[in-house]
Parts: sequence; C-alpha cells; structure tokens
Amino acid sequence: MKKTLLIAAAILSVAACTRKPQTLRNGDLIFVGIPADYSLAEDSMSEAIGAATSPGDLNIIHTAIANVEKDGSVWIIDATIKHGVDRHPLDTFLTDFTLKDGSLPEMIVMRLKDTTGIAASVERAKAFTGLRYNIGFTPCDTALYCTELVRDSYLTPSGDFIFTEAPMNFKAADGTMPLYWEQLFDILGIPVPQDVPGTNPRAMSEEPCLKRVNVSIK
Repeated sequence: MKKTLLIAAAILSVAACTRKPQTLRNGDLIFVGIPADYSLAEDSMSEAIGAATSPGDLNIIHTAIANVEKDGSVWIIDATIKHGVDRHPLDTFLTDFTLKDGSLPEMIVMRLKDTTGIAASVERAKAFTGLRYNIGFTPCDTALYCTELVRDSYLTPSGDFIFTEAPMNFKAADGTMPLYWEQLFDILGIPVPQDVPGTNPRAMSEEPCLKRVNVSIK
C-alpha cells in the first residue's frame, strides 16, 4: 500500500512539474518588467532578467489589457507613447517591446480574483481607443496613460473603481529612482511624476484584487 501511494505521489509530482501554462483569458493584465538598473542605451537586458526571480526584482514599466475574442484571436488594448490608446494584435505588442537583440522583457500576467463583469471592463477599454497618450501623467479627459486606462476601464457592476488611486511611486525598493524612469521622463521633458496622485504599473501589479497566473505569451 505504501509503495502504491509513493508511486501515485511521484506521478502527481511529475504532472505538476510538466503542467502546461494556462491560456491567456479576456481581461487578463500583462505587466512588462525590466531590471531596475536597465538603461535605455543598453542593447540587451536578457541576462539581467534571467537573474530576476520575482516581480519584486523588476521595474514594472507598463500595463496592458488582453482582449481574447470568441474566435481565439488575441488583441492588446493599451496606452503607449507610440500608439496612444490603441487596440492591436498581440504580435504588434510583442514587436513593440522586443529589444535590439531580439529578446523580450519579462511579461507577467495577472488576473482578477473576481472576474465578474470582466467582459464589460474590456468593452469599456475598447471605447477609449483613439485617445492620446497622457504624457503629463495628470488628470485629463482626452488622454490616458497605461494604468489610467486600466483603472478607468475596470469597474465593479455597481460602477466603482476596482483599482485604487494613490501618490505614484516610481522608486525602487531601496528608495532610488531607476535609471529607466529618469531617462524616459528626461526625453519627455518633464520631471518624474513621483508622488503625483494617480496609478502606476508597480503599484497596480501589487493590488490585492489580482493574482499571478502561469501564462506564457512569448
């Protein structure tokens, strides 16, 4: 009997280790992560990403919404400097974030624990397409930045925001400002909006309403 139980346990263990990644679902959020010391001048960051073991080791720089249609096609709805608020195929999203050496940043997929009304949230996000990117990260009715798009789209059935708004924090865990943000906002010609009321990818990825799921989109 003991031998049978040991064999069964071994089979279950192997099955768990070889379990295929889950499928991307409509309304999943994709967080793009890079090493905290990554520079926009670098050609590659694949080795640094390989050394990172959790989202806490990464600088989360972007949040995108997965729109999975009934026919299985995967689209991305997000707000970027390049496209503004746009809906495009997953391949376009991956191409936009592909590095010079052909590698990709870390793609962390998070899912709402309560998916009630998720389809309506995605439809709201679609309705925002065509708006400009909110470069100033300030309240604006005609422009949105990435997590602002998510917050304005993801509402409860009663119309309340699911994601919270708070002073934005772009700093690393040790209190330093990642070089990426300094370089990016220098290019934009504005100071890093540290402590400005709003949302940002790092804080959103840590919201208790989300759970990380094993989804590979590479």
